[in-house]
Amino acid sequence: MGKITKVLIANRGEIALRIIRTLDGLNIASVAVYHALDADAPHVAAAGEAVEIIGDTPVGAYLDSTQILRIAWETGADAIHPGYGFLSENAEFAEAAEAAGVTFIGPKAETIRLMGDKIASREFVEQNGYPIAPSVTLGDDKEAFKQAAKKIGFPLLLKASAGGGGKGMQIVEAAKDLDGKIALAASEAERAFGDGTLYAEKLIERPRHIEVQVLGDGKGGVIHLGERECSIQRRFQKVIEEASAPGLEDGLRKRIHETAVGIAKAAKYRNAGTVEFILGADGEFYFLEMNTRLQVEHPVTEEITGLDLVAEQIVLAETGKLAHKQKDIAFRGHAIEARLYAEDADNGFLPATGPLLAFKAPEGEGLRFDGGVEEGQEVSSAFDPMLAKLTAFGDDRSQAIERLIEALKQTVCLGVATNVDFLSRVAAHPAFRAGGYDTGFIAAHADELQPEPIGEDVLEILLTAAQLSGKGPIAPPLAAPEPYASIGEWRN
Repeated sequence: MGKITKVLIANRGEIALRIIRTLDGLNIASVAVYHALDADAPHVAAAGEAVEIIGDTPVGAYLDSTQILRIAWETGADAIHPGYGFLSENAEFAEAAEAAGVTFIGPKAETIRLMGDKIASREFVEQNGYPIAPSVTLGDDKEAFKQAAKKIGFPLLLKASAGGGGKGMQIVEAAKDLDGKIALAASEAERAFGDGTLYAEKLIERPRHIEVQVLGDGKGGVIHLGERECSIQRRFQKVIEEASAPGLEDGLRKRIHETAVGIAKAAKYRNAGTVEFILGADGEFYFLEMNTRLQVEHPVTEEITGLDLVAEQIVLAETGKLAHKQKDIAFRGHAIEARLYAEDADNGFLPATGPLLAFKAPEGEGLRFDGGVEEGQEVSSAFDPMLAKLTAFGDDRSQAIERLIEALKQTVCLGVATNVDFLSRVAAHPAFRAGGYDTGFIAAHADELQPEPIGEDVLEILLTAAQLSGKGPIAPPLAAPEPYASIGEWRN
């Protein structure tokens, strides 16, 4: 530990840019890494230094820990911030960094290992007296697993032990479906994580996904920064998150906070992390997992606490001490974050690629835009389709919702299909406004979240506008000769 002077960011896109902003504010030098596909990306231009990384695939380049550690040594970086995804929860990478004398801005390797194994982490949590949903692990005896799963009862949920992000997860409605679902889940887990180990747990009816942001000093000192509601999901992937969780009874909220802090203390957790829970309609909640990194949705916590979580991470990495006591943490207003994805929400949410012909972030009071792309950039299928995050803050939840809806209307993204209109429809839906939703919201309201058909009169106006605003094809005999063609339109 000691003063950090230069940080290599082992990531890309919006999270790399977000980390650079904090480093600039702290007068800490930054080093970006980039694959050739990202050569023109904003995070490359924003960093003090940028070094190209090579790989068999673009993602493979960002996962090459040996190459990234070599670049840290060559550039004189004394710390590495992994962001989220890629190497952020790779215990071997954290261990190798520390062995090389480079500060890993995150938890200890042994904590990453413990919490990264979903089965081991559940056993640890249960042994420390905290609630987990009834479950069973798939071992060598498949028949014994099936019998134990049947005792839990249906429906149940198959999960990958090494999993995350919804991969390797299958809902099993009846015993007859077990064999097929086990094969599907194990195959997906093996492809995604190189580990097909599964476990089955009771499927909580009408669940809410509640998570608690914690900060720990690695010696048992832990504080929480409140909870986030992450129940607007599609195929187990988060779409909209907010803080604080709407409609939680104060006593229940306090118990969830205390449980999260207790789990983190038991693990002697260091740096920033998130303890996630499933909350049933009956008010019972169960440990889900612990993410040993900064979360995508951390901006909503920053908005309601006024803290900079990346700055808090750096203080902890430098000093090993918490900068705040629990009594110092005050909560204000309400914040909601929407994830802007390059996907065709009206066509089965298919991923979209291509050039960003126009890209403009909304502006207004209470708005925060965390983007990782810019106009003219090519959106590739090589990486996660998230382009940006839009966060709206208000004095209360109602104001935050109105600001979010207006901001989504102002967001301009042309050339690549995005989910921006879908997000608007979700935010404006009466059930979302009411706040009593669960993880089944999108599926339950699928028909109501479809776009309204475009009337003939509106369609005619749009087509006319497109014709007037576009250059359109020009027959070769009518094409302007050089140098006039290169001068452009409306110049003569």
